[in-house]
Amino acid sequence: MNRYPPIAEHGMVGDLQTAALVASDGTVDWWCTPRFDSPSVFASLLDSERGGYCRLAAEFPDGNGMSVRQLYLSDTAVLVTRFMAPGGVGEVADFMVPDDSPTASGVHRLVRVVRVVRGRLPFVLSCRPRFDYGRAPHTLERTDERSVTFRGPGTDLHLQSSPGVGLHPDGDDISARFTLSTGEAVAIVLTSTPGGDPAPPPPTLDGAADALERCRGFWLSWLRSCTYRGRWQDIVNRSAITLKLLTYAPTGAPIAAATMGLPEQIGGERNWDYRYTWIRDASLSVRALIDLGFQKEAHAFRRWLRDRIEARTTPSADPLQIMYRVDGDPRLSEENLDHLEGYLGSRPVRAGNAAADQLQLDIYGEASDALMVGGDIGAIRGWQALTDVLDWLADHWDQPDEGIWETRGGRQNFTYSRLMTWVAFDRGVRAATAFSRPADTARWTATRDAVFREIVGRGWHEKRRAFVQHYDTDVLDASLLLMPKVGFLSPHDPDWLSTLDAMGEELVSDSLVYRYDPTASPDGLRGSEGTFNLCSFFHVEALARSGRLNQARHAFDKMLTYANHVGLFAEEIGPSGEQLGNFPQAFTHLALVTAAMALDEELDKEQFRPGSGDHRHPVTHGLTPPTAGPGGDGTGG
Repeated sequence: MNRYPPIAEHGMVGDLQTAALVASDGTVDWWCTPRFDSPSVFASLLDSERGGYCRLAAEFPDGNGMSVRQLYLSDTAVLVTRFMAPGGVGEVADFMVPDDSPTASGVHRLVRVVRVVRGRLPFVLSCRPRFDYGRAPHTLERTDERSVTFRGPGTDLHLQSSPGVGLHPDGDDISARFTLSTGEAVAIVLTSTPGGDPAPPPPTLDGAADALERCRGFWLSWLRSCTYRGRWQDIVNRSAITLKLLTYAPTGAPIAAATMGLPEQIGGERNWDYRYTWIRDASLSVRALIDLGFQKEAHAFRRWLRDRIEARTTPSADPLQIMYRVDGDPRLSEENLDHLEGYLGSRPVRAGNAAADQLQLDIYGEASDALMVGGDIGAIRGWQALTDVLDWLADHWDQPDEGIWETRGGRQNFTYSRLMTWVAFDRGVRAATAFSRPADTARWTATRDAVFREIVGRGWHEKRRAFVQHYDTDVLDASLLLMPKVGFLSPHDPDWLSTLDAMGEELVSDSLVYRYDPTASPDGLRGSEGTFNLCSFFHVEALARSGRLNQARHAFDKMLTYANHVGLFAEEIGPSGEQLGNFPQAFTHLALVTAAMALDEELDKEQFRPGSGDHRHPVTHGLTPPTAGPGGDGTGG
């Protein structure tokens, strides 16, 4: 087993309540159950010795000429790992049958079907669960040679095989070796249940085949709702499936990523827990989901969001906090798991997220926009709760906060936070007027206009000719790439184009975009980080909307080369093109989708505007400083 495979060397499978990562060598090295945010049973990705894993792979000494390939069955979440060796070709199909019901389940099943399609291959199985992030011991109970149970604290893990594989105790763990010839297959099934529940019946090959068809059929049927028919169908479909896999079906709450603790810098301390629902990330996904045709998912999250607004159960007594557990619980206390060495020694490994206590005022703008997109403002009580939120925001909008990037270097007057408070009041005024709903629209309008004047007056840096991160700095910030997207200004506004040029010179490295420069704007953390895929795709969209289509398309095409072998993205890209941070990250895939749709829309318009658009060569542009065009709009000539 590769001690620490690259972050990118994984695919993900899930059942819409849990998710597991499968490395390209056939190792399940991450699985939390019965929920995304539950303690792990497999976490060797964070500690190869203590974390636990389940490996199922073809076995040859030192590889012996064997190569491995991994792929998804087209338009599904069935992950296939293929082993090609001198003796033959075999494969392991990993999947979990999705449960899209609104009822949370304590039973989750990871199915691994092994078959040989050519020749004859030996396989090895090694199952070493480590409960509660590797902190809790377990006992092993063996029912027969095909069925064993690992009993942990509150959760049991049942390992069972179809006929043809004998499971042998290895201390408190299990191992097995078996050989298959052409046409032969076996099924290995891992089932997590509440502690003390009886084991399910051992699997059969026919049962496993039926389960695989149910899984495949679910995804193919689900994708039929997708209305996207653009130029990047495959990667958009893969991103849509990834976003669905990262959504907790019982509540409709999407999580930020399937993992925790994966580093933004190898050996660094920027190792966060992303298995929760961020108001910002999830709210920004609503419009994209609706545009893709996934109305059900968009409405499910909006119901979840309205429940949070109506509940007002935050410890701070503010109307909302920046993140919640998938069931809406606002308590996310952070602890360091000091017994884990971290991915490639990247410590500390954090479980929970103390940033939940931060003040980030931008979330009210994203939430308001999500609730009102598509002309649906929901139930009367939901509107009343939202008006209470906007009335509260009218009293608190001018406070310094920690900002979108959750910095731990103190509060500032972040321009992005002000931008999104402007959005909150703008959407509120529009909805109240359009639907004749009771609201203090005079106050909201006055506050919206005051926010606008403040951003223009204090968020604009005259010397830099750009909008900047906060009022007391000249540092640029890629979050402001959303300024035209939210309607604050036109994508062709000269002040916006000069901001876009400044970002291009300072934050963009080829197609890759940094959030900001932490050396110029200390964020309270040691070390550096990679470029943010989210920002890179936001940059593509901003370029496209500003009419710089050649640059936008070239940047988008290059960004797609950073996807892993099955089309997944982590949070960041490192200096050598490696993926860094938690994986796969929903926000990245959301931004990819919105960038693709924006590019499609603008390219389609361009076909009907002969002679217009950005004619700069996408490779050579940037070798010379940008110059203002004849119209003085900074678009070049």
